[in-house]
Amino acid sequence: MQTGLFLAMMLAEGAAEGGHGGGILEMAAKLFNFAILAGTLVYFLRAPIAKYLGDRGTQIRGDLVKAAEMRVSAAAQAAAIEQKMAALPGELEALRKTGAEEAAAEEARIRAIADAERTRLQDQARREIQAQLKLAERDLTARTADLAVAVAATRVKATINAADQARLVDQYLGRLGAARTLDKQVTA
Repeated sequence: MQTGLFLAMMLAEGAAEGGHGGGILEMAAKLFNFAILAGTLVYFLRAPIAKYLGDRGTQIRGDLVKAAEMRVSAAAQAAAIEQKMAALPGELEALRKTGAEEAAAEEARIRAIADAERTRLQDQARREIQAQLKLAERDLTARTADLAVAVAATRVKATINAADQARLVDQYLGRLGAARTLDKQVTA
């Protein structure tokens, strides 16, 4: 149909030029040459073009199937992501709660360790204070005894004369003799 329309247009054009000497015949020859060329091209190119168009149609259908599969896959992934996004606040709250519980447990554990360490240090400090106190008491007792002996010696030297000293020596010797006599009687 299109070829006929084209042919009619060419003839009309040639008729319009009619006064130029053989325009119609020349035009008919050109149209005949064109028809042969078009027919030859259709004859030889019909199979390759049909094959190309068939292959291209198959490829386009395959691409459409792949695109549909990808769209379904993307929709599934989007739904999964939406589901995860919807669950995210709950997970965050659970993590916060777990973190708070762990922090409280760690704080209680640290507090218990600190209390135990404080008790241990207090006991150790008490023992050291008691040991230092006993040492101080011994030192004080020894110093007091030394001072008492020194004061007594000073008083004795100041108050005892040679006659008192001789009397004390005699008393001591008498007691010593009585003790020896008693020992002899007990051992015999």
